[in-house]
Amino acid sequence: MIIPHAKPGTTVQVKTGNWKALMPIVEAEKCIKCGICQNFCPEGIMGQPTKIPEIDYDYCKGCSICANECPVKCIEMKRVEGE
Repeated sequence: MIIPHAKPGTTVQVKTGNWKALMPIVEAEKCIKCGICQNFCPEGIMGQPTKIPEIDYDYCKGCSICANECPVKCIEMKRVEGE
C-alpha cells in the first residue's frame, strides 16, 4: 500500500516492524556530529545534526546508506538477532 505524502516516521503503515536483517549502531565516541548520515538517510530517521544520531529503529529499513556515507565510519551495521 502506497501512502501519498507520508513522511518517514509519521504513520504506522511505513514502520518496518522486525523484518530488517541489519540495523545501524553508532559508536558515540567516534561520531563527529556532522549530520551526513541524516542527510543521506532515505527514511529520515537519523537524529539531529550537531548531535550524536538517535535512530528510530521502528522506521529504519537497514539499508546501510548511513554507514556507507559516514566520513569517520562510526556507524556499524549489526545483524538483527531473531526472536
